[in-house]
Amino acid sequence: MAVAELGAVVLDCPDPRALAGFYADVLGGTVEGEDDWVDLRLPGGRTLAFQAAPGFVPPKWPAPDDSQQFHLDLAVKDLDAAERAVLELGARPLDAEDRSRSFRVYADPAGHPFCLCAC
Repeated sequence: MAVAELGAVVLDCPDPRALAGFYADVLGGTVEGEDDWVDLRLPGGRTLAFQAAPGFVPPKWPAPDDSQQFHLDLAVKDLDAAERAVLELGARPLDAEDRSRSFRVYADPAGHPFCLCAC
């Protein structure tokens, strides 16, 4: 029997409203909350939350000496179209040169790594 149920995935960042807006443009959903905590209510009932972290330092990719902490895998049907969209929204490529793979790695505007996956 499970002890708990996942409530939300929370990302630290310098500007919760701006980062929630980025992910709302990528994933859809509704942005709710105050300046220091913002929820993105996603279609299907999940929540991605954003917490103000004034001293935030983005993870490095790739960095064998530093932890990336975690990353999001975002499922897409068309990698090329999804790549164009996230780059227009402010993402930057981290590891997207190998076009033979079923995934590509990007950083969101605050520097968190995420993958677009056609898996």
